[in-house]
Amino acid sequence: MVTIKTEDEIALLREGGKHLARVLEALIKAARPRVSAVELDKLAERLVRENGDIPSFLNYKAKGSKRGFPASLCVSINDEVVHGLPQKGRVISEGDIVALDMGLIHKKMYLDSAVTVAVGKVDEAGKKLIQVTKDALAVGVKAARAGKHTGDIGYAIERFIKPTGFGIVRELAGHGVGYDVHEDPYIPNYGKRGRGDLLKPGMVIAIEPMINEGGDDIYVDDDGFTFRTKDGKRSAHFEHTVLITDGEAEVLTGR
Repeated sequence: MVTIKTEDEIALLREGGKHLARVLEALIKAARPRVSAVELDKLAERLVRENGDIPSFLNYKAKGSKRGFPASLCVSINDEVVHGLPQKGRVISEGDIVALDMGLIHKKMYLDSAVTVAVGKVDEAGKKLIQVTKDALAVGVKAARAGKHTGDIGYAIERFIKPTGFGIVRELAGHGVGYDVHEDPYIPNYGKRGRGDLLKPGMVIAIEPMINEGGDDIYVDDDGFTFRTKDGKRSAHFEHTVLITDGEAEVLTGR
């Protein structure tokens, strides 16, 4: 069921969004060669709890999952699309592209955001993938207006990505957020104008393009959490929690 947040809840989401933005800024600076994914995860959890918040991904059990996610931060490197599990021995190297996906609970309200960073000297193709995905998020946010539909967001992102030749992940999508990690509506990064759920003021959604350097196809790794590109090519991911208003959407997790 699609929900409308109250003014008091929106005020809390604005506070929590600022907290999450600061945590991600610190993680971006910490993502350097020879830093392990486990170190980043520990830093993320410490920073979230220092603000009095709770990591929302830690022990989160998605529908159909056999166990909860055992970390606070998703660290997805190169061909890892999303939900990269910070495991012992997983170390960031020069030239990697790394997606950092973080969620937190601020006074019972949930927020979600992600960014992909270039570590050290990354080739031009990798830089282009990151920039195009970041721009696709901006395109999606611009399309998120009251009176439009979730399909309008997907259509705008797909239309932007198609000329680049990059692949759009179709099995995963954006979603509602606020009362839980994942809520309705479902927001694919492709679609048709006028289709899907109607966007109304007070709705809070997470828009998150996941764009592949190669084809669209992905699979789940043996760890049961990490999604990878089927062709082994790199992927990038950007995400913001967004409030639908009477005018332009308000980005609650802006940095």
